[in-house]
Amino acid sequence: MLTRVFKSGNSIAVRIPSELAFIEAATDVEIERVGNTLVLRPISNKTLADLPVILSAFSQDFMAQGREFHEQQERDWLLDDVVETTRTRKPGKPSAKPAKQTKEG
Repeated sequence: MLTRVFKSGNSIAVRIPSELAFIEAATDVEIERVGNTLVLRPISNKTLADLPVILSAFSQDFMAQGREFHEQQERDWLLDDVVETTRTRKPGKPSAKPAKQTKEG
């Protein structure tokens, strides 16, 4: 079956004859080039009802060992405040945040 390629705005378009249509018009599709072939796949909007099917794609032993443990590093919150203040402050203007007061006793 032959069809024609045409320009539509800044894009190249092609009419797909109704005999070859497998989706309704105005459906989003993903397009991929594989060599000299263009592959179109409809994008399905997944819902929570699709969750069992999606999860069944994982093997039975998926994450059987659990997640890797990454030890949290201690943060210097005062330094983070200073860095954030200098990032957001405009030159020549005072900081919007009041300076932290320390109580020495």
